[in-house]
Amino acid sequence: MDRLLAMQMLVRVVEAGSFSAVAKESGVSQSALSKQIAALERTLGAQLLVRTTRALKLTEAGERYFEQVRRLVAEIAEAESTLRAGEHQLQGWLRVAAAVGYGRLRLMPLVKEFLALHPAVKIDLRLDDRFVDLVEQGIDVAVRIGVLRDSGLIARRVGATRRAVVASREYLSRLPDGLTLPTLPTELTQHNCVVYSEPRSPNEWTFIAGPGANMPVGHRETVNVTGNLQTNSSEGVRASVLAGIGLGYAPAYLFDDELATGEVIALMPCWGVQDLPINAVSPPQRRQSLKVRAFTDFLAKYLTTIGDTGGLPIAEQIGDRL
Repeated sequence: MDRLLAMQMLVRVVEAGSFSAVAKESGVSQSALSKQIAALERTLGAQLLVRTTRALKLTEAGERYFEQVRRLVAEIAEAESTLRAGEHQLQGWLRVAAAVGYGRLRLMPLVKEFLALHPAVKIDLRLDDRFVDLVEQGIDVAVRIGVLRDSGLIARRVGATRRAVVASREYLSRLPDGLTLPTLPTELTQHNCVVYSEPRSPNEWTFIAGPGANMPVGHRETVNVTGNLQTNSSEGVRASVLAGIGLGYAPAYLFDDELATGEVIALMPCWGVQDLPINAVSPPQRRQSLKVRAFTDFLAKYLTTIGDTGGLPIAEQIGDRL
């Protein structure tokens, strides 16, 4: 039995709470993984896990052993990474998570460049608009946009992205008589709005008065919008706006090409929408990974230098950012 490998597998099984998930990510059969853990238990002379059809939990002895082994496994991984760094080469898998739209439109070009800089690194890119459990999924670093919900994570702000209220020319060309292009937040209630359902208050759209607005600069105003379509996907918001279904309240990067060509229009230029922070977050036990640090530094350098504002004519952002 390879005891180190068995300890590594034990740590991942406990973190993920599943033999099948770890077997899949490790490329081994579930039975082979189970045999490794059983062999470790025989060597130690103690049962570490209690397994049922519905649950997986550590025994009392397993809890004591797990806490020690998790630190040991992390230290070994760090020692190996340090040695490789001394040889000027990062190696192995890096599991990265991001939202679907951001991953496709922004992160993919950065991943390509990072892989070119570090040819011995392999990236497993997981795209999902849901807030996945990083520990359970074995994620090394996640790129998250907006206010962080998770506690106990190591977070570093690497940039920010602008948002805007946008509409396709098709939608605007079909406005009924008497309905005009919105210039004030309150006028949005007269329009069909595509609602992104993931935030805590999805129907609340907040704005900040800028120069030229009908309110003092810095005044915040929140409106409750309605519409006949909501979606939990940023890609769904993009597709709905492009289809002319309604107005969208979304990161501008989703519509970079269409804003450039004029197919999509940014509305209410005198009213700003607060920037969303972009953070790279990692589970605490992976905070010392050289690959994570290198990838996070790379993101911060790129996003800080290039930014994510495009040429969108949005009013100056006022007040504290999220």
